[in-house]
Order: sequence, then C-alpha cells, then structure tokens
Amino acid sequence: MKFLDKVGLVTFSVVVLLLSIMMCILVFGWLDLNTINLIVKDMLNNEVSSNIILGFSIVFILLAIKCIFFTSEVKEINGVKDGILLKNDDGQLVISKTTLEELVNNIVRGFDSAQNPVTRIILDKEHNLIVNVVFNVKETAVIKELSANLQNKIKSTIKSTSDLDVKEVNISVKELQKDIEQKVNITKEI
Repeated sequence: MKFLDKVGLVTFSVVVLLLSIMMCILVFGWLDLNTINLIVKDMLNNEVSSNIILGFSIVFILLAIKCIFFTSEVKEINGVKDGILLKNDDGQLVISKTTLEELVNNIVRGFDSAQNPVTRIILDKEHNLIVNVVFNVKETAVIKELSANLQNKIKSTIKSTSDLDVKEVNISVKELQKDIEQKVNITKEI
C-alpha cells in the first residue's frame, strides 16, 4: 500500500471513529444536541475556523476521490500477486518475478564483459514479459555486440526454462569499468 493510500485510510478511520464516538455520546444523553449545534455555529461564524474547516473538507474530498477511483495496489494476475501462473493438465506452476530476475542476473554474469547486473521483470497487461537489465561493462567490451548476444541469450533461456515469451529485453549500461587484469599487467611492467 502506498503512502497516500495509508494516509487516506488512517484519515477516514479517524473521522469515522470520532463520528461514532460523538453519536454514542449523543445517544447515551451525555451531550446535548443543542450544545453541539452551538459549537458548530460558532465555528462556522468565525472566519479562521471556517477556513480551517473548508481546508480539511477539500483535503478529505480529494483523498476520497483518490482512494475510491485511483487505487495503487498491485493487481493480482490469475490469483498470483508477484509472479506468473502457468497451468497445464497436471496442475499449475507459479514462477516468481524474483526467480526470473535471478535467472537473468546469472545469464548476464556468464558474460565476461558484463558485471554487477540488476534486473527488473515487468508483466504487461497482455501477459508479456519485459526484462530490464542494468549492468557495468569492461572497457574492452563491444557494447553493441554484447547487448545483442545478451538479449538473444535471455530470451532463449527464459523460453527454454519456463516456456514464457519475452516481449522486450531492455539493456542499460550503467558505467564503463577498467579491466583488473589490464591494471595488473601495467603494474608488473613498471
């Protein structure tokens, strides 16, 4: 649950709690309705308190509209919240996004020129996988060739291991790193 959703839920819970307590106090006769009427009239007649009430009312209206129409919860796909559900005649299999992300990270680590991969898997509305990979490359790498090889390897490996089709493999090169072996050879020569 996102922060704004939590704020909306807590705010409305507090308002409902206060209104419920107020109604109970009125029903038990511990407070007179005329007293509440006088307090509300005094608050509305005072310019400062009426502006504060107006401000709170606008905030409550906006929070209500946001919470009712714009929920930010992750929707479940086929009853699975953070994974992909595969069904066949024998049963079903749920593959978590974390598993697929680790699979992609292992593929990237298998390439000598790529280092420190971070992967994020996205499942779009048509149930297509989109793989986003960020990693560092050694300065001796041919980035275009490396990325094409990685894209093909990631697509084929995911297809063979999980029978899932990958729509896109987006690669971002974070930074260029000097080759450690090259540094060692330069040091030995000096």
